[in-house]
Amino acid sequence: MNHQRSGFVNNPGSILPDPRNADILVWVGNGLKPRAEAKVSVFDSVVQGGDAVWEGLRVYDGRIAELDAHLDRLSDSAKAMAFDSIPARESVKAAVFETLEANGMRDGAHIRLTLTRGEKITSGMNPRNNRSGPCLIVLAEWKPPVYGARMLRLISSSVRRNSAQCLDSKIHHNNLINNILACIEANAAGADGALMLDLNGFVAETNDTNVFLAKRGSIVTPTADSCLPGVTRRMVIEIAREEAIPVEERNVSLTEIYAADEVFTTGTMGELAPVAEVDGRRIGEGRAGSMTRRLQELHRRRALERGEPLPSE
Repeated sequence: MNHQRSGFVNNPGSILPDPRNADILVWVGNGLKPRAEAKVSVFDSVVQGGDAVWEGLRVYDGRIAELDAHLDRLSDSAKAMAFDSIPARESVKAAVFETLEANGMRDGAHIRLTLTRGEKITSGMNPRNNRSGPCLIVLAEWKPPVYGARMLRLISSSVRRNSAQCLDSKIHHNNLINNILACIEANAAGADGALMLDLNGFVAETNDTNVFLAKRGSIVTPTADSCLPGVTRRMVIEIAREEAIPVEERNVSLTEIYAADEVFTTGTMGELAPVAEVDGRRIGEGRAGSMTRRLQELHRRRALERGEPLPSE
């Protein structure tokens, strides 16, 4: 692609969803770099085999929602992947805070936090070729919740979600090919996302979010056997219990989704997003129901009140 002819070099903001992201600074390895220079080596494990772990963080009015929970999962995933010399929590936090400060971000920002196994001495799969230690990437962008206020239309995917028999979904890894294939099916169908089933045919999650259904005043979400036990998912479960809303974690069939009073998805990027339709079946009244709206408000209040405060300017 000729970037000069496309206008990217002279006016990079013209092709971005938010032009402010043209000039962001990105933390790579040991410090901040301008967007155009924020790169890893072709020998890095994330390039060689998707060998990395990651987290999504969201900034609300000077606070990062559930930061410690996300860092717990990042560390747990890196341990499960047998990474050497995992960075200390405080050093990761410092890199996140410095990146946000350098970009002037205190609200309306999303962070993609990635820890790769690091650079190899030669190409190949074997982690013994990694000699330099992990590489931390902090990519903060101006980005609203991905779904905004719209109602979602989902399809069920032919691509199955990994189970612990194949690749444990509790490892938040960068090898996302099966999710991407499901997303391609959703794109081809003109849908907003794809429901992925587990190897037994039960609903696991969508290609990028967890899923809940509401029925007769209770909420239900699939077990975390074949879905990522999302941080926002956990927040919703905790909020429901605090509010005396009955909540279950169990196997969920597509039939239950079709017949639900309400369906909503949860995730850092999408927050709580109501679902209007799945596989051509209208969900409930086809609009955000009272349970979804209530949990949306409680989730936002919790993110604002309990998030990790950014250092004062």
